[in-house]
Amino acid sequence: MTNAVLLAGTNSGVGKTTVSMGIMAALKRREMEVQPFKVGPDYIDPTYHTAICGKPSRNLDTFMMQVDGVKNTFSKYSKSTDINIVEGVMGLFDGMDATEIASSAHVAKSLGLPVILIVNVHGMSRSAAAIVKGFSQFDPDVKIAGVILNKVGSPRHSQMIIDSIPDIPVVGTLPRNKDVTVPSRHLGLYMADELDFDTESLATFIEENIDLDAIIELSKTAPDYEAPEKEEDLETDLKIGIAYDSAFCFYYQDMFEAFKNAGAEIEFFSPMKGELPDVDGFYFGGGYPELYISELEKSKTTKALKDLSAEGMPMYGECGGLQYMSTSYEIDGTVYRMADVLPAETVQTKKLQALGYTEGVANGDFIKGTIRGHEFHYSATYCDNDAKLAYEMKRGKGIVDGKDGLTEYNSLASYTHAHPATFPVKSFVEKCREYSKR
Repeated sequence: MTNAVLLAGTNSGVGKTTVSMGIMAALKRREMEVQPFKVGPDYIDPTYHTAICGKPSRNLDTFMMQVDGVKNTFSKYSKSTDINIVEGVMGLFDGMDATEIASSAHVAKSLGLPVILIVNVHGMSRSAAAIVKGFSQFDPDVKIAGVILNKVGSPRHSQMIIDSIPDIPVVGTLPRNKDVTVPSRHLGLYMADELDFDTESLATFIEENIDLDAIIELSKTAPDYEAPEKEEDLETDLKIGIAYDSAFCFYYQDMFEAFKNAGAEIEFFSPMKGELPDVDGFYFGGGYPELYISELEKSKTTKALKDLSAEGMPMYGECGGLQYMSTSYEIDGTVYRMADVLPAETVQTKKLQALGYTEGVANGDFIKGTIRGHEFHYSATYCDNDAKLAYEMKRGKGIVDGKDGLTEYNSLASYTHAHPATFPVKSFVEKCREYSKR
């Protein structure tokens, strides 16, 4: 039996993440096995899910993964657990452009999940009922099975709203509480390991104001999913170093597993600490290199990478990885020397440069085919005149002139954060394998 609910909001900022975290924490307190999921291309919220539930949170995105990919991921990880909690993204029906694609609603429809709608009722009473009715009737294929009222002013306030919503059960009424929000910054929330967040108090707050038994019962209305057959473990014959510290922390758990499934052993290391493992290739994910720029400039890792790249060692970077692999990174007028693997200079900007889904056709030496992902950055990268860019962008901004994927030797980096559903992990691993056998 697959027990699952999707927690969605009427819009961004209604408290989805806080409520989702609180419900996960409260269910864990009941000693239930909780599998978390997150709709959309999000790296940060899943770190909280994982810390609370003790299980890696999985992303579900119908643009990057397609519907079949979402179904495969959900069926793979939803079986060996008591309940599955899926945190939505933005407003329930907010998808790519004016479509449903990549929306919480699209995921709910694709998986047949009951939806619990979170509504910020500050400054309204009966109008909340109109909002719930509109959401429940907008798409008949999306089943809104319950409602949580957030930022309720008083018991009388909540009762007025409950009395005006006759057809859908209100399973929770949360009073205003400034102590249970998670601080944010320019790329979103802080990562889970950066804050000493009190999940016990949050769990108590949720238990006092949300009917967990009702949520568990609603979860039983989800369709049953059969777990797919377990893939055979390949014998590992090479090792890939993955930068993982406070500067490089934006990764999909599925990407790690895709490397392992392609026969690569993973070794995590910290460029901030000057670590340089004995590996056959490197992967530098996104994150916050600008916050640790002095440490990175002085790092032994940074100084060693150029020669390794020139020798042909494969390297792959995304966004923060692109900034790090560039010749330099200018922040507030100060130029910091970076790894100098790629012929480009990066400059941090005050203004958001790009945000949204990307799709590019890659024609590099080892990265080929259609790559789907997303971009989100406050920087601009200026390439040398003879620089080679491997991605022709069908969607998204990329680095320059509708191109992304700056490449040199066997190194490549892009503003696109790719998902393993389309990123050719096996090709990259094979390039690392060739390098290891030289």
